[in-house]
Amino acid sequence: ELEVHLVVGDITDAQRVDQVLKHHRPEVMFHAAAHKHVPLMELNPCEAVKNNVVGTRILAQAAARVGVERFVLISSDKAANPTSVMGATKRVAELVLGGMSHNRSTCFMAVRFGNVLGSTGSVIPRFLDQIRRGGPVTVTHPEVRRYFMLVAEAVQLVLHAATRRKPGGIFVLEMGEQIKVMDLARNLIR
Repeated sequence: ELEVHLVVGDITDAQRVDQVLKHHRPEVMFHAAAHKHVPLMELNPCEAVKNNVVGTRILAQAAARVGVERFVLISSDKAANPTSVMGATKRVAELVLGGMSHNRSTCFMAVRFGNVLGSTGSVIPRFLDQIRRGGPVTVTHPEVRRYFMLVAEAVQLVLHAATRRKPGGIFVLEMGEQIKVMDLARNLIR
């Protein structure tokens, strides 16, 4: 029974963000508009900062102004002890929300998780495409390990976080052990 409104805009355009939020007055915002491609962000750090940090600040401030009840940032496990521009910008975005947690009308929080299997940009669709074309299957480094989770687990974590009242909190899914990307590639080839 939800109404769906399709809106296009740039999160770094404060006027557009204000216009959309004032018109639609959402109760809950899930902020997933981010540059997540690690190698591209290393080559374009200013764009990573502009979108992931400045865009998050613009959205959060606008959300507070219009009285959004809950604001959930979709962060990344790469924000924990970041070693890349992308991870660092996601960590700073978390800190931006933490700094706004004093706002009494909006509950700001972040959710961190690893690679979501089968999602856009996930390694599995890429590997499957490479396998269908007859190879090669490319793995950046044979020892690279990553946390993986299912789409359903990611959705459940985000929805769970949205129901909590822990301003400035960062929710992290217990993802078990890291998996070697090389082993994942070999299993898919088999």
